[in-house]
Amino acid sequence: MATLVSTIPKIRDALRATFRSGLTRPIPWRQHQLYQLARMAQNERELICDALKKDLGKPKTEVLMAEVGGVIEGALKSAERLPEWAKTEYPDVPDWQKSWKPAIYKAPRGTVLIISPWNYPMILTFQPLMGAIAAGCTAVLKPSELVPTFSQLLDEIVPKYLDQNAYRVVNGAVPETSKLLELQWDHIFYTGNGRVARIVASAAAKHLTPLSLELGGKSPVIIDSAYDIDLAAKRILWGKCNNAGQICVAPDYILVQRDKQDELVQAFQKHIDAFFPKGALDSPLFGSIVSDLHHKRLTSLLSRTKGKVVLQGRADAARRRLEPTIVKDVADGDSLLEEEIFGPLLPIVPVDSLDQAINFVNARPHPLVLYAFSDNESMKQQLVSETQSGGIVFNDTFQQLTVDELPFTGVGESGYGYQFMKHTYDTFTQLRSSIDMPKEAEEHLAMRYPPHSEEAVRALTAAVYTPIPPSHL
Repeated sequence: MATLVSTIPKIRDALRATFRSGLTRPIPWRQHQLYQLARMAQNERELICDALKKDLGKPKTEVLMAEVGGVIEGALKSAERLPEWAKTEYPDVPDWQKSWKPAIYKAPRGTVLIISPWNYPMILTFQPLMGAIAAGCTAVLKPSELVPTFSQLLDEIVPKYLDQNAYRVVNGAVPETSKLLELQWDHIFYTGNGRVARIVASAAAKHLTPLSLELGGKSPVIIDSAYDIDLAAKRILWGKCNNAGQICVAPDYILVQRDKQDELVQAFQKHIDAFFPKGALDSPLFGSIVSDLHHKRLTSLLSRTKGKVVLQGRADAARRRLEPTIVKDVADGDSLLEEEIFGPLLPIVPVDSLDQAINFVNARPHPLVLYAFSDNESMKQQLVSETQSGGIVFNDTFQQLTVDELPFTGVGESGYGYQFMKHTYDTFTQLRSSIDMPKEAEEHLAMRYPPHSEEAVRALTAAVYTPIPPSHL
């Protein structure tokens, strides 16, 4: 059930009042909310699995691994590490400034808005919320209307575990989201596509609201012809099959040496058969496409390709099912290269050199992640130096998401702002710089007051005459 639009400003105002009351400031209170979040994920896991099965056809094991388990683990780790994260920092400064007690206080940003997508609706709702809770913010959660069962479930279970004075769920579609975006927030965290991100960013700009945009794009895979093609195919296929390819870090297309194309296709056939011996169409281990519209979009992309469909996956529009499909000899300008695929279609683009592959990637908007399979260290360094992407992953796909200490971010069209564990905490935290000038420092500060003596002028402008060491190219 959608939240009444007329109540949305009142919800925001109530959360702001809670923030100003200081309720969220004590570290033990924040830790308790994080533990409650973990309890919610653990206790309600069956309802969560059922909801995501109904909305997305998600396999239970995938939900427990990638959504429920991630929330439990992240919340527990955040609660454990929070006292250290929240410590006031005292930077190392020159001796003459030490008596000023320079400090960096960790302050919560305030009342924040988290807008999450449909593809991984649990982890992508609560991952940012963990950081907001840890930082001491209050928050509105706006889950996607494309997962109505799950969104309604959140409205029911979140108040049972989290303090309603600090955390609220707002459900609905465009009218409700539009009302949320009319309001001023202290930070907005949006996960989704670039089209909506522009709307969110425009709304935020009216209030000078800082925001994080976790978007997507076409994440390419470059395969070194000297690498183990069979292993590369297995790892790429696994990354592509998660949620039927409906994840922002899914491998989107492959760039491989022309004479290795057929070997790669054969390896994909081998591993598709191994993953789904009876096919993926009816497999409980393979997800469904989120909606009829997205299913039609994918089948339309496939129908218009000029590439050669070498592994044709079966489709069932009535159940929104679509098996992994491999297309080779895909060229620039093909339908499969028009937009982020966000589904189980995998085009292969043959190239004749690494430089050609790099130029192909660089001619497009910066991806969220660049995957590369190679044991050649100089090739890896060339990719690091000559490409841009949110992340770069060697010799695997998807698994980078399990490394909590790595920041997750995009660049350009794939978004901006950092998240995961402390990086999410930092997103929702303001660093408040401070000094505390002692009275005893007045003797050393005297020269700053006018009128200035010649000696004072020399001291105050000394940096202008600092010797600059020679340099040359």
